[in-house]
Amino acid sequence: MGEESPASIVVQRRIEWSDTDASGNYHNTAAFRLIEVAETALLERIGLLTDVYGRLPRAHVEADFLAPLVFRDLVDVHLRVAAVGVSSITYEFEMTRDGEAAVRGRALAVLLSEARGKPVPWPDAQRRLLLSAGQQAPELLVTE
Repeated sequence: MGEESPASIVVQRRIEWSDTDASGNYHNTAAFRLIEVAETALLERIGLLTDVYGRLPRAHVEADFLAPLVFRDLVDVHLRVAAVGVSSITYEFEMTRDGEAAVRGRALAVLLSEARGKPVPWPDAQRRLLLSAGQQAPELLVTE
């Protein structure tokens, strides 16, 4: 039997014209949008999307921008659950182009009540799933 690992996924996207700025490079906010795309895919794959969608606002995001990306670049967005706190979840992410890191960072979100008022603890079953679901099938635009 395989060793359990935290939930993770890779999604592939292209840098679109709307992701770029006057310099011709992608705007740094595009990276955060793509991380949310990966988070949505991950939560959907492990069956938690409908339970928590709209209840996981960002509390902290940090990123190192290591290489520029331009219009139509194909990027792989790697997202992994790094930790699950009482009411928080921390993701580690990396965006790569042709295997080269363009962005690395971490994002912390907080699970809110269904009324979206106050932080609430992760249910035990959801916590276990986030910490043990392992690598999910990738969402690819291009297959080799």
